[in-house]
Amino acid sequence: MTPTDRDTDPQTDETDTDTDVMPELSISSDYMRRLIERLRAVMGREDEVMPDLGGNAGDDARPATLQEIPEDLLREELREEIDALDEDQRHELVALVWTGRGDFDVSEWDQALELAQDRDEGPTSAYLLSHPRVADQLASGLEALGHEHVLQDGRY
Repeated sequence: MTPTDRDTDPQTDETDTDTDVMPELSISSDYMRRLIERLRAVMGREDEVMPDLGGNAGDDARPATLQEIPEDLLREELREEIDALDEDQRHELVALVWTGRGDFDVSEWDQALELAQDRDEGPTSAYLLSHPRVADQLASGLEALGHEHVLQDGRY
């Protein structure tokens, strides 16, 4: 299934009629759920990688930033998938992150999308993967838009 494929089963493609409260997203809900799960796996794994500084491990300071693992195939796969999304979908991801971290609320969704479009200057994956909390921010953004159940049932 590609990121934009939607399940044609009416039971999995239900929509809420109150679109003023819950903006529609062009990214399939199943893909969004899987993306967040995979981002959590990548970001969590990177947080656990620490250089061996010798001595007592309890005395070692945690690195200030997450570390990139050169051989991380999942991370590379995520980069390719995110950058292969169409422009509107990439803007939605960025706007969801901003909404999830509190920069915008649901009433400002169109403004968040517009700003994401205006600031689209490089690979979206590089921007998103530079945020250690990107998975949580996407999930919080979904929650702010009224789509919090996506992580449980994979549906908007």
